[in-house]
Amino acid sequence: MRITEQELLHFRNHLKTKVEWAPHLNVITGPNGAGKTSLIDAIHFLCMSRSFVATTDQYVIHSDESYFMINGHFEGQIRASFDVACSYSRGEGKKIFVNDSPLDRLSDLIGMVPVVVLAPDDKKLTLEGPVERRSFLDSFISQISPAYLRDLLDYRKIRRQRNTLLKDFKGPVSVLKSYLEPWNMQLVETGSRIIAMRYQVLENFKAYLEKDYAMISGMDLTTGLKYQTFCEPSADVEVIKAAYEKALEETVDKEIEREQTLTGPHKDEVVFYLDDFELRRFGSQGQHRLFALSLKLAQLHYYSDELDDLPILMLDDVFGDLDPKKTEVLLKALQEHEGQIFITSANPVPFEEYVKFDGDRNRFYKVEHGKVESIHAI
Repeated sequence: MRITEQELLHFRNHLKTKVEWAPHLNVITGPNGAGKTSLIDAIHFLCMSRSFVATTDQYVIHSDESYFMINGHFEGQIRASFDVACSYSRGEGKKIFVNDSPLDRLSDLIGMVPVVVLAPDDKKLTLEGPVERRSFLDSFISQISPAYLRDLLDYRKIRRQRNTLLKDFKGPVSVLKSYLEPWNMQLVETGSRIIAMRYQVLENFKAYLEKDYAMISGMDLTTGLKYQTFCEPSADVEVIKAAYEKALEETVDKEIEREQTLTGPHKDEVVFYLDDFELRRFGSQGQHRLFALSLKLAQLHYYSDELDDLPILMLDDVFGDLDPKKTEVLLKALQEHEGQIFITSANPVPFEEYVKFDGDRNRFYKVEHGKVESIHAI
């Protein structure tokens, strides 16, 4: 998939901006605060219905305005061309339109235009707690499996309602346990499918991660990852169901005491390794940065093999952390990828040494004070 043109209205520091994008490489430069990241964040909104920068939608509205609007035209090799629009107002919330028709559920947008983003905050993937890695994994799989996304949303709803029962019920424990049984059945059904899918994807993902880390780092280090859940992970849903039912029986008293669900995929962890050493505990800052970059490149290549249409790749202010050799390696790898790519950079990078900016396949843009200038040759 690729986006050919885009319009922003009252989005961050873009009062009214319209851009036509090149089909392959789009390099966006300009000083900090000029509006570079806002351009690709707006594309992310059209693909994922949310920002990859702001925690809530209201923070991306231009100051002194009450709403924002984004429009984009997409084309693909398999899927016919279509338009996506996203609007948000402080009074009415967020709405998504595809070809002028409103989506009943925002989740229906996910996977329509697969996107991979590498941003400075991605260091949290390897440095911080399991919530960051579960979020990465859920976003990763949801873009390639609508069934997984449905299970994920259902599971969250079931767990939320089960937690309400655990918290609010004031009667005998034996009665509460009987009330929990139907929720347990639903939890086991959806949760087991989530665990099985996570296991399958991560097992296939290992080879991609190892290859991309070796490519970008140039180091002879073996990558690894381990998926941890309440039982021995498996691709067999029935095996997981049996283990899940047993685990719920064993933890029910503790759950009643703590008034929350303690067993399930919402507690899962993914542990990353370099040469059998746990990255989070023993990795250097440089290794963390390269591992995060490798994760996103591996995601890109995984999608490219699994999907009919290539995903969109966004690299937000990534090159400032790379030395000249790794910059060269990464740019050459990006040149080989046939999908659409967006790169933002505040610092001077010799892109012209590796990329031919012809105005047709590749374009160079300068952004300042929310204004975008396309430069076809540099």
